[in-house]
Amino acid sequence: TSGAEAKDLAQHIRMSVFKARRVIDQIRGRSYEEALTTLELMPYRASYPILKLVYSAAANASHNMCLIKADSFISKAEVNGGTIKKKLRPRARGRNFPIKNSTCHITIVLKDRAKLFINE
Repeated sequence: TSGAEAKDLAQHIRMSVFKARRVIDQIRGRSYEEALTTLELMPYRASYPILKLVYSAAANASHNMCLIKADSFISKAEVNGGTIKKKLRPRARGRNFPIKNSTCHITIVLKDRAKLFINE
């Protein structure tokens, strides 16, 4: 891997891994601006936290690595399972029923297309 990459990680996002992966699969490998327009037009609830994460990764790229946002593309985007928040719901006859709220960890890595070809 080249040194010209900016990462951002969001942990404990209150969302199913499968719902987040459905959105992440659409933006993997796309340019930064194309990914933003795709995420803004998607009808899914999962696209908003991912949009915020892409913005944050681009801010990290421009501030920390001095990369140009327009030349960046999403080289790696992955969703991993997080902890499961468990609660008990009271039911009839003194029994209870578990409520499981799943969380996920989302990682976005931006690379610069221009610097990618210079290093090779």
